[in-house]
Amino acid sequence: MTRHRSRACVKMGRSKLNGLPALGRLMGRQLHLALIGAVLAGLVVMPAAAQGKGALVWLLRDLPPLTIFEGAQKNQGAVDQFMPLLIASLPGYQHSLMRVNRARAMQMLLEPSFTCDPSLLWSPQRAKRLAYSIPVFRIHSNGITIRHQDRSALAPYIINNQVDLGLLLARGDSKLGVVAERSYGQVVDRVLQQAPGSSLSAHYGNDALGSLLQMQRAGRLMALLGYWPEIRYQAQQQGIAPEELEFYGIRGADKYQSIHIACSDTVQGRQAIKAINATVLRLRDNRLIEFYAQWLDPQMRDEYLEDARSFFQDPAP
Repeated sequence: MTRHRSRACVKMGRSKLNGLPALGRLMGRQLHLALIGAVLAGLVVMPAAAQGKGALVWLLRDLPPLTIFEGAQKNQGAVDQFMPLLIASLPGYQHSLMRVNRARAMQMLLEPSFTCDPSLLWSPQRAKRLAYSIPVFRIHSNGITIRHQDRSALAPYIINNQVDLGLLLARGDSKLGVVAERSYGQVVDRVLQQAPGSSLSAHYGNDALGSLLQMQRAGRLMALLGYWPEIRYQAQQQGIAPEELEFYGIRGADKYQSIHIACSDTVQGRQAIKAINATVLRLRDNRLIEFYAQWLDPQMRDEYLEDARSFFQDPAP
């Protein structure tokens, strides 16, 4: 994967959704933000006659640019914009939104409850215990972020502008920052499982990535693992100029990863997934692609939109 720097930063949240119909461009944004605000405030109440299918709890975590909890771009992430459309397509449920960290979300999903997560990676282990939707979004895969000044330390592990993660972690002389309980994709997860514990610094909490960025700034971490748009966004929230950072893809990992909706593996959860799939099929080839593309810098956005033409031609795992 080509290394991307952030000199050509996107003006976050201001890009026009050129793929939306004219009426959607005129009215969609106001309706989206109004409904999102109402949902998050707990004001969306389904009519009594529509509550027969049960109370569905949506588990959300702060994961820019998919979900954004605070700041000027609050509720304008790709999943934030999708949620009102999804909720409106499921009128038979009483919906509520709960903000949780990754570890708590997984705990709740694995309980005999009626909960769903709108932004989860698929893995064989999770698929044994959760009900998954078809792919909803295709996003740039995780990679390694370092400070410019640490480039020479990472250089021995870079092959064709990609990091050999297994080699980096096997040396064990530099810690890699990761978010606890997060899946980074099947290839990366396998490498992390085999890595010496001393080579990883796992952080919990609702602001785990922000804390890791501060640890990196203080020199306690050489590198951290994550999505580049998310890291760039969180760096700005921490007062760190994205231009101070460099991003590298991981050798052997796919260029893009699929984001799914996953629900608790119960009768209610499996029934909800069937209805969710119908909505995803209707929206993912245009509107959902635009919701994510608007957060990429111009170079990455053009490449992404070109690649998106073939995103959903293959069957889901």
